[in-house]
Amino acid sequence: MVYRTSVTFAPGRVNLIGEHTDYSCGLVLPVAVDCGVTVRWQPDPAAIRLRSAEFPETVELRADGTARSELAGWVRYAAAVAELLRERGRPAAGLDGTVSSTVPVGAGLSSSAALTVALALALCRAAEFELPRLELAHVAQEAEHRAVGVPVGLMDPATSLLACRGHALLLDCGTEQYRLVLLPAELAVVVLDSGVRHSLEHSGYATRRAELERALPALGGARPSEMTVEEADAAALAAGVDEVARRRLRHVVSENERVRACVRALEAPGGPDREALGVLFREGHASLRDDFEVSIPELDLLVQLAYAEGAVAARLTGGGFGGSVVALADEDTADALAARVAAAYVTRTGRPGSGRVYATADGAA
Repeated sequence: MVYRTSVTFAPGRVNLIGEHTDYSCGLVLPVAVDCGVTVRWQPDPAAIRLRSAEFPETVELRADGTARSELAGWVRYAAAVAELLRERGRPAAGLDGTVSSTVPVGAGLSSSAALTVALALALCRAAEFELPRLELAHVAQEAEHRAVGVPVGLMDPATSLLACRGHALLLDCGTEQYRLVLLPAELAVVVLDSGVRHSLEHSGYATRRAELERALPALGGARPSEMTVEEADAAALAAGVDEVARRRLRHVVSENERVRACVRALEAPGGPDREALGVLFREGHASLRDDFEVSIPELDLLVQLAYAEGAVAARLTGGGFGGSVVALADEDTADALAARVAAAYVTRTGRPGSGRVYATADGAA
């Protein structure tokens, strides 16, 4: 029998603001971008077989998703996705295909979530099995936990599944309510890559999360997004929370406030409040640098260069410890700004940094 080839695509994402808030039930404001992971596949009754254009390992699973042998590399993600879908009732159904990606790995654009979402959609389609999109986001989130032990939040897979071109996704990771926020056409999304690669599996990501969680019991069951900075500071001090954990909490509470303020600035009557956006992104970066301690000198430099070249707003995006800076810039000068910042960065650091304007994208399909 000859089968028709099917194609599944899941985009990467850039988070405008709301960093390290999703795993404490907070607010985020990401966009999906026009790079992602593609799975080209045909049904195969016998097994799940996937090859990668970027990595040497090959996925070899039984049709029900159980592993045939020891797992390594990116294969761990595929096996975790298949296992979780089986637990949710996916019937045995194999496929044979290839996986390719245009998301730069380690740049803070969520290559891992794009991979797990694309794999989940392909496996569901092959089995004629459907799950609600938010449930699929939870599958992708948990798959990363199982695959590499990284306690990621819901933002990345939810963005890959729920996003809409021309909009940001305002997502409350506690209630899982979301709405789309129209992005002003006059502003472009620029990503400035530091060239410093990170892996959440081997960075301080899990440590930062554990430090934050030391402070959360002091809130008495309230979510950080429900409190002001003053209220959270007072509660943490009264509970005897250590100074490091208090700073982690201060970042998260203030970052939730910045997400709300950023939405107001984007939706301001008469057009975006550019001054407010600049202030909010500066404050967000400073908080990630000083209170959450996930920035590095290269990211700090990129933020400075972006503002010096006329960016409306700029800050690090993603988990930190490397990766990229996101900037908002005038649409008609954004490409030139990206090139100038990248050139100045290479001159200052000797690192192969780069800048690119990304178009926003629809969610996975």
